[in-house]
Amino acid sequence: MASASGSKLVIYAAIAGNLAIAIAKFAAAAFTGSSAMVSEGVHSLVDTGNGLLLLFGIRQSRLPADRQHPFGRGKELYFWTLIVAILIFAVGGGISIYEGIRHLQHPEPIKDPIWNYLVLGFAMVVEGIAWTIAFREFNRVRGNAGYLEAIRNSKDPTTFTVLLEDSAAMLGLVTAFIGIYAGHALGIPELDGAASLAIGLILAGVAVFLAYESKGLLIGEGVDTETHASIHAVINGDPAVARLVRALSMHLGPHDVLLTVEIEFRANLSAAEVAAAIERIDRRVREDHPEVKHVFLETQALAAIRGGGRSPLGSYH
Repeated sequence: MASASGSKLVIYAAIAGNLAIAIAKFAAAAFTGSSAMVSEGVHSLVDTGNGLLLLFGIRQSRLPADRQHPFGRGKELYFWTLIVAILIFAVGGGISIYEGIRHLQHPEPIKDPIWNYLVLGFAMVVEGIAWTIAFREFNRVRGNAGYLEAIRNSKDPTTFTVLLEDSAAMLGLVTAFIGIYAGHALGIPELDGAASLAIGLILAGVAVFLAYESKGLLIGEGVDTETHASIHAVINGDPAVARLVRALSMHLGPHDVLLTVEIEFRANLSAAEVAAAIERIDRRVREDHPEVKHVFLETQALAAIRGGGRSPLGSYH
């Protein structure tokens, strides 16, 4: 998982870079009348706002638990990530596609492309720095997993959201350069509009992917396969356990997991021995996986001791 400080560094770098680039792109668009530059300016402006929303989501997700939110508000981060995806699709992708279609229908020659080239070069340098910071942070936490697998397994959307935004930005810059250069060199202004349309489709694709990943986190994803197997090993390895019936988990936030466990203990154990085993298992799970903040255990062994049905006994912190 990404550290909180690492995630914030990535977002701060993206905000600073996108704001500077947005100003430069809009200035170039005003001088040259390029549709692709308008689309790129909107793209950078949307990315700046998205970074602020992610910071707000991080802040909200760290608010303490209260009566209305007994498990805290960790999922606020997932909600604001979904809002970011919607903004990329609706504002970034929508305006870019609109600008592209408008300039395809009413093409206008670019007045002086040198301004576009200068701004695109500046943007590539700044975006390249921001992308490198985001990539290094993401690469640091993904371990041996593949890139797509790491994104799907990640429970902290901040780092991969910024990385995908920056990747789309770099691809958009290349697309804008090709469209502007080809349109001016070949005398086909429609290519500028086509570049804007292509940028919009790139943004829409990234937005759909982010929305899909955010949906999974919002509706409640469990721990990854490796962590799940480790928890099973801890419980089954305890000498008091006869059988692990089930272990269910759900991420309430990037570093906040709810775990419910149903265990069948050995029949010859006393109530005191079962209670000791529960405390031992609880402690070991938390030591191995600090992200597990809430543990509820239900045992079947106490039923025989007390002469009743299944009796829940567990801990909550």
